[in-house]
Amino acid sequence: MSEAQKTAGRRDAGQPAANSLDRFFRISERGSTLGREIRGGFATFFTMAYILVLNPLVLGSAKDKFGEQLDAVQLTTVTALVAAVMTVIMGVAGNLPLALAAGLGLNAVVAFQIAPLMSWDDAMGLIVLEGLLLCVLVLTGLREAVMHAIPRPLKQAISVGIGLFIAFIGFVDAGFVTRVPDVAGTTVPVQLGGTGTLSGWPMLVFCLGLLLTVALLARKVRGAILISIVAMTLVALVVNAVADVPGWGLTTPEWPDRIVDTPDFGLLGSFSLFGAFGQVSAVTVILLVFTLLLSDFFDTMGTVVGVSAEAGLLDEQGKVPNLGRVLFIDSAAAVAGGASSASSATSYIESAAGVGEGARTGFANLVTGGLFGLALFLTPLLTIVPLQAAAPALVAVGFLMMTQVKHIEWDRYEIAIPAFLTIAVMPFTYSITNGIGAGFLAYVVIKTVLGRAKEVHGLLWGASALFLVYFAIDPIEQLLGVK
Repeated sequence: MSEAQKTAGRRDAGQPAANSLDRFFRISERGSTLGREIRGGFATFFTMAYILVLNPLVLGSAKDKFGEQLDAVQLTTVTALVAAVMTVIMGVAGNLPLALAAGLGLNAVVAFQIAPLMSWDDAMGLIVLEGLLLCVLVLTGLREAVMHAIPRPLKQAISVGIGLFIAFIGFVDAGFVTRVPDVAGTTVPVQLGGTGTLSGWPMLVFCLGLLLTVALLARKVRGAILISIVAMTLVALVVNAVADVPGWGLTTPEWPDRIVDTPDFGLLGSFSLFGAFGQVSAVTVILLVFTLLLSDFFDTMGTVVGVSAEAGLLDEQGKVPNLGRVLFIDSAAAVAGGASSASSATSYIESAAGVGEGARTGFANLVTGGLFGLALFLTPLLTIVPLQAAAPALVAVGFLMMTQVKHIEWDRYEIAIPAFLTIAVMPFTYSITNGIGAGFLAYVVIKTVLGRAKEVHGLLWGASALFLVYFAIDPIEQLLGVK
């Protein structure tokens, strides 16, 4: 926000409220108008509506331990439902222009790290547990303690690593990168396309979509990701109608028989709160929940502060208004996401687009949430998007998360090496948990050998001990005679 905007906001603050709606949301008091709030609500929706396509793409493309996949139509429904309900609750109870929806990165953890170890119901149960734990942390004030335990460069490295992981998933889902089977039928390093070259109409759609996405981002076009998804879906529809395309993968771009349909709520309540403990060891469950909590926790803190600062809502001490209430709603959103099988819902940095259009209060959330509610009935239209049209968005999100790498001090090895391992291990092992564990252990070891072990927070020591057991679980089980 420009200095002129901030000044205008301060000048307008204190205007008499026009009606009860104005008084409740403090619209005039915060230097806004009903028109600005409505425009801001629309802007936020259109910059984050891509999640209605990407969340079903990420979750729907994975299989659980038993080979089951989640239904794309049902995933679209619950994604829209959770976003609509939690965004409205944040607007009414938190009075911030801060929208919520299923978190990218968090859904990747569920799909590619947790689900292969257990059933989908068990995996979503872990999301509910993580959300409940976040609620407890907020109520007890421990959230700030955990926040201070993790060094800032490691938080940034985690974000970068998840970004690379998401980008890699995008390349793989589109077929731009494929596995190379060896004579034993296992997988070894990847290659370009299916045969070492790029071929086929679907691949052309992906490449054009990637170029379009990065061009729009470079031009700083609002809603760049959504525009690219819509444009390339239209291209895919045309290509599929006029060309002989052998296969698009999970979704074939064909115009549906009807655009509007009754929402399918079949996934609501499909979770098992403690089922994961019967599938994997207690240590693994703890580490998985810790991984989810860590990502959700710090992404939310950064988003809430960033959006509030952009809106000029921080007080003289730099505090966010109603912070405790806002954090509790965000934590409850994680519970709602798990309970509906939409993965953990969290606050979206894209809310800054609404702030840029003038939104300063939770009334903008009523508009954004209402549009997500409308999307509930447009599922047939949303489920025609092929992987090749949506995957460029994953690559773009990876780039945006990668920008955090500039804040890491690469000339300080005690920081740079743990950060590098965190970033590298995630995509190379196809595991976010492994990356966080490698970074934590490296940080603790390097600080210790440098004689600065006292600088390591006690909570980080505890987490590193858990990760040590996690990495050594196989020999430990053999020593204990578990196997």
